[in-house]
Amino acid sequence: MSKPIKTEAELIAMARDELKVHADCPDGIDISILRDGDSWEFRAGADAATAAKPGYPECVAMLVQIGDHLSKQYDVKG
Repeated sequence: MSKPIKTEAELIAMARDELKVHADCPDGIDISILRDGDSWEFRAGADAATAAKPGYPECVAMLVQIGDHLSKQYDVKG
């Protein structure tokens, strides 16, 4: 059975919504999707000032968990 398909923008928006609920993330975090064959995962990026802010490491860790959860539910549109 195939998974529903979402665009990268839809998946990133879903991740941002979940992060707002579960983590106190600093502004300025860039979220992208890294594809590997049929699977995908989120990647976080930020400038040095944002990465140094309180909550950034926890936010990245939460993003990994959210990506793991969403990648089991959705495929990303080609």
